[in-house]
Amino acid sequence: HPPSPGAPAVPVTYSLFAVGGDGEDLRKTVLSDWLLAVEADAGDWSAERIELLHGVSRLIAVEREQREAARAVRRRLAQEVLDLVQAGAPPADIAARLRMAAPVLLPGLGSSPAWQVVVAGVEWRDARFPAGPVARSLLEEVLADPRGDGMEALDRFAVAQSGDEAVALVPLPAEPEAPGERGPAAGEDGEARAGVAGRGLRADGLLEAVRGPLSRGLGEDGRVTLGVSATVVSAEGLRGALEEARHARRVAAARPGPVCAAGHEELASHVLLLPFVPDDVRRAFTARLLDPLRDYDTRHRAELMTTLEAFLDSDGSWTRCASRLHLHVNTLRYRVGRIEQLTGRDLSRLEDKLDFFLALRMS
Repeated sequence: HPPSPGAPAVPVTYSLFAVGGDGEDLRKTVLSDWLLAVEADAGDWSAERIELLHGVSRLIAVEREQREAARAVRRRLAQEVLDLVQAGAPPADIAARLRMAAPVLLPGLGSSPAWQVVVAGVEWRDARFPAGPVARSLLEEVLADPRGDGMEALDRFAVAQSGDEAVALVPLPAEPEAPGERGPAAGEDGEARAGVAGRGLRADGLLEAVRGPLSRGLGEDGRVTLGVSATVVSAEGLRGALEEARHARRVAAARPGPVCAAGHEELASHVLLLPFVPDDVRRAFTARLLDPLRDYDTRHRAELMTTLEAFLDSDGSWTRCASRLHLHVNTLRYRVGRIEQLTGRDLSRLEDKLDFFLALRMS
């Protein structure tokens, strides 16, 4: 409970009771387990009260089993769609399967939804169990909307498994038209329905919601990576959305940290290429360009590295860079000349500017 303004924070004690569980390797379920949290210290309770709470946990476990049964249907639908997409099936076959899935995921939906794809991977150090089912269970819990009635969360998605990855199909209903609004004309349907893209999942929002609790669950020997596609409005776009989400997850996997996510909006940047440069090539490239400048700065305190970064950030403008560094333009020209002399590059050439820019980003 948040304290009143000015009042000291009072620590709150909770007792946790497991809901279900099979007693196997904890890492198989820790990211998607259910726990009953009671605001009290159960260490002071009588055996009868403890048994009562265990009874409540068993009732909740029954609820979870019912939800698992419903999710099994959606998993089957998602797996059928995923298998068709990965097998290169005709778009008409994929569209037919999507039409079957839409009423299950969004009951009462009047028209076919748009779709997003979310791909998740879970890695545990020295794990001796397959990662795919773990990623699938995690993704189902991450995407569930808890704003249902009572215990019922809104599972408006379907999650399949592909190797060590989990793949979620997330439907987005089309915006209802306001009274009196003109519907899309023939041939405009794609543009009209593309407006749902603004209401879809975003990788940064998903990451903000799950990074804290998942990081604590992963400890020091686990990682979760997530990739989110753009919205597509047809079966033809689903294959591209799947590849986009997978590519985004690879970008996320190249970043440090136990929980990382990337979205489709990041794939249009040159930065996309950097995580896939082999480490030895990356080290050789950056060393060849930047080590002479670092060595010179160490010996002479010349701030050539700072000058180079500022010069590139100023788009090669002498006056803006000099103003930013609080230098006379002639002093800046001397430093840039020294950079060119030490590296054999010419900072008036676009190719050399780009090489320096990439070297700085990779380092």
